[in-house]
Amino acid sequence: MAAQACKLRAVKVNGLEAKASKQVKEGDTLELDMASVYLKVKVERVPQGPVRKKDAHTLYSLLEERKKDWREELWE
Repeated sequence: MAAQACKLRAVKVNGLEAKASKQVKEGDTLELDMASVYLKVKVERVPQGPVRKKDAHTLYSLLEERKKDWREELWE
């Protein structure tokens, strides 16, 4: 899924378009601009191994979230 989002140019790291191979580090800002939502998060921690689903929210801070209506993009 990440590779596909990067191919669609829907992912930015620190304001620059990112490839799926891009390594992120603590303090980086990620932007995900998908069809129905725009998210901007700050990486708080990069895990060294697997992370439990219940702990995933500790890896980032949500900076911005915008729901998008697909019809809006038709008129841009």
